[in-house]
Amino acid sequence: MIYAYAKLTVTNPEALAAYREQAGPALARHGGKVEQGSAEALVLDGAPDLPDVAAILSFPDRASAEGWINDPDLADVHALRRSAGASDIVLLG
Repeated sequence: MIYAYAKLTVTNPEALAAYREQAGPALARHGGKVEQGSAEALVLDGAPDLPDVAAILSFPDRASAEGWINDPDLADVHALRRSAGASDIVLLG
């Protein structure tokens, strides 16, 4: 199992709502899922910029995570997420 940290700063809530409808099936296509998501992140240490939405994603392995982000059939789903605002996704491992 491998994990990814996703953070979003939302500027287009309508696009985020549309993305959320498609995000689960898009992740599942590559064995991924949202382990935990929150719109109420809390800083425990340091002074990071808090996102509007943060999530921990899981994938069976690195190849599955890379397959998800690079899947040409999911390009529109990723574009929808990006149109919702700034987003960063970091693979942990």
